[in-house]
Amino acid sequence: MFKAEGIIPAVVSPVDDKGNIRETPFRKLLNYLIDNGVHGLFINGSQGEFYALTSEEKQKVLEIAVDEVNGRVPVYAGVGAVTTREAVKLAKTAEKIGAQALSAITPYYIKPDEDELYDYYKEIAESVSIPVLLYANPSRTNIPLSVKLVSRLSEIDNIVGIKDSSGDLTLTGEYIRLLSHKGFQVLAGRDTLILGTLVYGGTGAIAATANVVPRLVVSIYEYFKKGDLKSALEAQYKLAPLRIAFDLGTFPVVIKEAVKLIGFDLGSAIRPVKDIRPEKREELRKILVDLGLSVVS
Repeated sequence: MFKAEGIIPAVVSPVDDKGNIRETPFRKLLNYLIDNGVHGLFINGSQGEFYALTSEEKQKVLEIAVDEVNGRVPVYAGVGAVTTREAVKLAKTAEKIGAQALSAITPYYIKPDEDELYDYYKEIAESVSIPVLLYANPSRTNIPLSVKLVSRLSEIDNIVGIKDSSGDLTLTGEYIRLLSHKGFQVLAGRDTLILGTLVYGGTGAIAATANVVPRLVVSIYEYFKKGDLKSALEAQYKLAPLRIAFDLGTFPVVIKEAVKLIGFDLGSAIRPVKDIRPEKREELRKILVDLGLSVVS
């Protein structure tokens, strides 16, 4: 069985506001992440501005990632969409390019019922032969995934787990309590709850902050696996200010700005999202310096 585990950065998109793909710094960022011990890479997710990219841009970004990673860690591809037909098309393309697993966010803007959501995920899963992770992010989509629905979906052979960005540790815990005995894997999608999810029995995290401080985020997982809960908690506390700093600008600009400040200029966020204001950038710079990072001027 495919194991969705460890720390998997939700990688920043290398596409700027003009549609230019910044391939060289993107490849450098991917190597920075791998060299700092991450266990996989999630391409075209929320932090990767999937909702703002064209199909061609998503394909190109994934092709670059698969080529650069070259099998060193699993590559997960985000394939969620508003419509089933688009999600299936993205899923088939991602499998053809060479992604090892897929992750599909719930539809957004519309509000499908649970039977419609079940069919959405079932059709995605049946369109490919690789593993699929559900992706719940109700604060962005207003579409939760209930324990009952996730339990139904877990019966589909290649639906192997969920990225839970609900921020509701009770819900996360129920996914784990009721489904982990079947091998269903639950990953934290909220970076402040990585350790909490692991303690509850989760298998890892898909974390946007890992773009910036991959070694620190990986250390939460590694300390936990060694049984050193004190050090794991200290690492989780140390990470918290960077996650909370998301409020310094409109998501997902803060992490895109942070990777620029540490030397990986992947361009501006795609409009209408604007660069963060100068005074907020200085707050972000201070957080990065406090984390021990070298920051460009």
